[in-house]
Amino acid sequence: MTKALTKAQDFKKSKSGTYVSIATTAFGAIGVAKRIKKARAEQDTLRLIDATVSAVAIVTGLAILYRELKRLGDDDVLLG
Repeated sequence: MTKALTKAQDFKKSKSGTYVSIATTAFGAIGVAKRIKKARAEQDTLRLIDATVSAVAIVTGLAILYRELKRLGDDDVLLG
C-alpha cells in the first residue's frame, strides 16, 4: 500500500475524521427532533419513546466522539 492510501484509510482515526463523524451524528439529531415533534403532535407515546431513545443514542455517540477527539491530542495520524 502506498503512504497516501494508508493515510486515507486512517482518516477516521484522525482529528478531521472525528470532526466529520461529529457533524454527521449531530446532523442526525435534526431528524430525531422532527420525530419527537411529530410524536408529540400525534400524542403517540410509542413513537415518542422511540425518538427519545434515538436522541439518547445520539448524545452518547457525540460524547464518545468528543472523548476520542480529546484523546487524539497531538498524535494525529494525518499530520504525520
